[in-house]
Amino acid sequence: MALIETNSIYAGYGGMNILNGVNMSIEQDEIGVIVGPNGAGKSTTLKAIFGLLNVNEGNITLRGEDITNLSPDKLVHKGMGFVPQEYNVFTSLSVEENLEMGAFIRKDDFGYMLERVYSFFPDLKDKRKQPAGELSGGQRQMVAMGRALMVEPSLLLLDEPTAGLSPLYMNEIFDRIVAVNESGVGVLMVEQNAKQALRIAHKGFVLAAGQNRYTDTGENLLNDPEVAKSFLGG
Repeated sequence: MALIETNSIYAGYGGMNILNGVNMSIEQDEIGVIVGPNGAGKSTTLKAIFGLLNVNEGNITLRGEDITNLSPDKLVHKGMGFVPQEYNVFTSLSVEENLEMGAFIRKDDFGYMLERVYSFFPDLKDKRKQPAGELSGGQRQMVAMGRALMVEPSLLLLDEPTAGLSPLYMNEIFDRIVAVNESGVGVLMVEQNAKQALRIAHKGFVLAAGQNRYTDTGENLLNDPEVAKSFLGG
C-alpha cells in the first residue's frame, strides 16, 4: 500500500484548475521528487495534498485512507509534515524554540526528538540558543525541516528546500534529506535543482501544464534524452 497517492486530482484557485489529473504515489521508504517548468503545478500539488487548496476532482490517500480536502491540522495529526518554501521559521525565536513550536500537538515528553533532530542537523545543536533570523539560508532550512520532524511524521512534504542556497548548502540539504528518509520517513518534494534532486530520488514526476509528462525512477529520468532535452537543460 502506498504511503501517499494522488488519483487523477484536479485542483487550483478560484474555480480554475491548475492541476488537470495528476497521479503520483510513493512508498514509506521512498523519496519522490516533482520537477517541471515554472507554472507546471509542482507546488500546487503539495498544497493540494496538505489541504491548503481545494481538490475539485479525484482523491488523495494516506496509507489507503482518503484524506482529500482534510485541513492541515488534521493531516499533521495523521502523520504529515509540510515545509513551505518561504516564511518557514520564526526569526525572532531561538533554534530550539522553533523546534519546540513544531511539537505543539504533542502532550508527551519530546526531549528525545530534539536530540534526534540535532543528530540529523548537527549544525543546529551548536546554535540552539541563537535566534533563527541570524542563521544562514541553509541553516534556516534545516530549522524548518527539523521543526516539521518534531511530530515524527511518516511523510514529509518539502517545497523547494534548496531554493536560493549555495551549491555547498544545497548538497548538504540533499544529504540531510537522504538521512531523514533512511530513518523511515517518506519524502515528497518539489525542486528546481532537478538534476541534483533526481539523483537522490527513488521516483521522479515530471509535470507540465498540470499533468504528468513522465513518471519513472530518478535514475531513468536522468538518463532519458527527451527528459534531459525538454526539462533538465540538455
